[in-house]
Amino acid sequence: MKQVKDFTIIENLHINDCYSRMTLTPADGAPMPEMKPGQFVQIAVEKPGVFLRRPISINDVDYSSNRLTLLIRKAGKATECLIGMEANQTLNILLPLGNGFSTDAPAGSRLLLIGGGVGVAPLLYLGKELKSKGFNPEFLLGARSAGDLLELEDFRAIGTVHICTEDGSEGIKGFVTAHPALNSPYFRLYCCGPAPMMKAIASIARDKAVDCEVSLENMMACGLGACLCCVEKTVKGNVCVCTEGPVFNIKSLTWN
Repeated sequence: MKQVKDFTIIENLHINDCYSRMTLTPADGAPMPEMKPGQFVQIAVEKPGVFLRRPISINDVDYSSNRLTLLIRKAGKATECLIGMEANQTLNILLPLGNGFSTDAPAGSRLLLIGGGVGVAPLLYLGKELKSKGFNPEFLLGARSAGDLLELEDFRAIGTVHICTEDGSEGIKGFVTAHPALNSPYFRLYCCGPAPMMKAIASIARDKAVDCEVSLENMMACGLGACLCCVEKTVKGNVCVCTEGPVFNIKSLTWN
């Protein structure tokens, strides 16, 4: 069930000039609503000139400590404001929104989670959820350089991590779409990142007849399907990514 709640910032860790990892807890101390890997939140940002909530992927959820973690990338005035916030400040958040990733698969299935840039954000919670279900998820993470790789130790604590950097400063030089890991047999691929990367992964999955889910990052405003600015064409017609997604099986998309 969707809720609008005030959250208190516990920590806002600056990873580098462009990213921060924000940990929050409900300001009223109430338990967080159930959230699924791949869902997102909409945050109200109190800054002049910012009128709409900003969508942020759910990075991690810890029900035992009642904490929510968000990975934030500086992309404009609103996210710059969020990155600059400090512990004990309060944010108003609408959550949880959208539909998440599938976590059902035959026992022993090999599952590969592929992320590029800030697209790695929802894969951490997904990886933990799959691990809790008895799978041994693998990760294929890409970035421009070693300094842009995010939460590596957290991912390594869950499963095997394959790395690509465009400049070759860590892992294999090049894009994730050319990594040898993709030659291995997997039951399902999960992917989030830049649209060209996801479309290339979708093409590989189709060629190999491998199940594949992608998390789209279309521009969103309301998060509730009212503004229609996040519409995506699917085999069933145009749908709002914020309500029908953001996660889609590639079989439902019209990507060539």
